[in-house]
Amino acid sequence: MIITTTETVPNKEVEEVLGVVTGNIVQSKHIGRDVMAGLKTIVGGEIRGYTEMLTESRNIAIERITAAAQEKGADAVVGMRFTTSSVMERSAEIMVFGTAVKLKDKE
Repeated sequence: MIITTTETVPNKEVEEVLGVVTGNIVQSKHIGRDVMAGLKTIVGGEIRGYTEMLTESRNIAIERITAAAQEKGADAVVGMRFTTSSVMERSAEIMVFGTAVKLKDKE
């Protein structure tokens, strides 16, 4: 599965647009990590627990958009974008969205 932020795939032509696909996850860290993160804000620097959480969340969201595109019979997702939002205190949603397409080789 090709996933790209561009509107086209090099050396390929879009044969059919299959529709919008999404993948999302809402995730939070446990209270122990929040306490450590709060302490880290006093001295500054990267809050690794949250960096790891967001990296894991992005990967899961990409897995989910890939599955959604495969269900539609897509070869690729073009125009992929991420968005984030706070759903409730100490949790965040990561959503990825794009357009599922069928490709044909350029001749």
